[in-house]
Amino acid sequence: MNALDEIKRGSEEILLEGELNERLGAGRSLRIKAGFDPTAPDLHLGHTVLINKLRQFQDLDHHVMFLIGDFTGMIGDPSGKNVTRQPLSEEEIRDNARTYEAQIYKILDQEKTEICFNSTWWKCMDAAGLIKLAAQHTVARMLERDDFNKRYKSGQAIAIHEFLYPLVQGYDSVAMKADVELGGTDQKFNLLVGRQLQEHFGQPPQVVLTMPILEGLDGVQKMSKSLGNTIGIDEPPREMFGKIMSLSDTLMWRYYELLSLDTGLQELTVMQARADAGEANPRDFKVRLGREIVTRFHGAAAAEDAVSEFQQRFKKGELPEDMPECEVRARDGRLPITNLLKEAALTKSTTEARRMIEQGAVRMNGERVEDLSLKIDAGTTGIFQVGKRRFARVTVS
Repeated sequence: MNALDEIKRGSEEILLEGELNERLGAGRSLRIKAGFDPTAPDLHLGHTVLINKLRQFQDLDHHVMFLIGDFTGMIGDPSGKNVTRQPLSEEEIRDNARTYEAQIYKILDQEKTEICFNSTWWKCMDAAGLIKLAAQHTVARMLERDDFNKRYKSGQAIAIHEFLYPLVQGYDSVAMKADVELGGTDQKFNLLVGRQLQEHFGQPPQVVLTMPILEGLDGVQKMSKSLGNTIGIDEPPREMFGKIMSLSDTLMWRYYELLSLDTGLQELTVMQARADAGEANPRDFKVRLGREIVTRFHGAAAAEDAVSEFQQRFKKGELPEDMPECEVRARDGRLPITNLLKEAALTKSTTEARRMIEQGAVRMNGERVEDLSLKIDAGTTGIFQVGKRRFARVTVS
C-alpha cells in the first residue's frame, strides 16, 4: 500500500488530493497540523480518530504539530452548534491542556510531536492586526457555513466573536506554516479559511483532510461525553474492553477502520469477507479490536487480563454466544436502572429489578451494579445481565 492510500484510509475528503500526492512525492517532511480546543479534561476514542491519523503521518516520517487552542478555547468553537457556545476560563483551559499533553502520547511518538499553543502568536496580535485579518472575509461568506446559516434563518443569535473563530483558526495555519491540516467533517469551513489566508499571506495553501465523526456506543449519535455514549481512553481496562465487546457487529467494522493502527485495509477486507461468509465468528474480531485498544492505553498485561476475564465468563456460561438486542427510551435523557431492566424484559417489574440489584445479581458490561438509584444516560449501549441466564445488549435512546 502506498503512502496516499494509507493516508486516505477512513478519511472523508481530501482537498485537494492531487496537491497532497504531489507533496508526498516531493520527498520532504510535511508539516501536519491538527488543532484541539481543550474543552474537556478527558479524551475519548472519538478524539483519537484524528490523533490516529496524525500517528500515520508520523510513521511516514512527517512532522506532526499538535495544536492546543488555548486562545481559541476562550472564544468557543461554534462549529455544529445551534446556540452560542460558552467560552472557557483561562484556568479551565490550562488544566485541560495539561491533561491533553499527558494523554496524547499514548498514541503519538513524543519525539516526533511538536506541541503548539496558539496563544503564542495571538498574544502578540493587537486589535489593529485582528481587524485587518477580519477584512479578509465577508459576512456573506460566513453565512455560507451551515450552522451559521440555520441560526440566522431561524432568528437565533450569532455573536460577533463567533465570526472571528474561523479566522483565528485559519490564521493558526499561517503561523504554523502548515502543509496539511486535519479536522472533523464539521471543521471543513474553518480548514478552508486556513487555505484562503495562507494564500493571502503568500504561503502555499494547506491540503485539507477531513475525518468522519465517530459514532458512540449507540451507533447513531456522535461519541460525546454529554450523551453518555463514550469510551474514555483513561477508563479502567475491563470497562473499556467490555464496552468494545458490547458494540454491534456492524459498528465494530467502523471502529476498526477509524481506530485500528495494527490492521491494514487489505487485511480488514479479508476479515469482513470471512465474517460475512460465516467462516469466522465476528466476536473473535471484536476481541482482537478490544485487545489492541486496551493495549494502546493500558499496556499488554492489562489487555490480556481484560480478555482473559471476559473469556472465562464465556467458558463458565456466564455470557451467551448470542444475545438479544433491544432499545429502550430514556425520559429526560436518563433512565433509572430498574426501569431499564424491566423495559428490556430482563425482569418482570421494577420491584424485581430492585431485589436483584440488592442480591448482587445485576451486571453492566461485566461490572456489578450496586447503586439502586443509578440512571443510564441516553446514548449508552451496554451488555446487561440479570442472574446467570438473562442477558441483553441494550441501547438507551
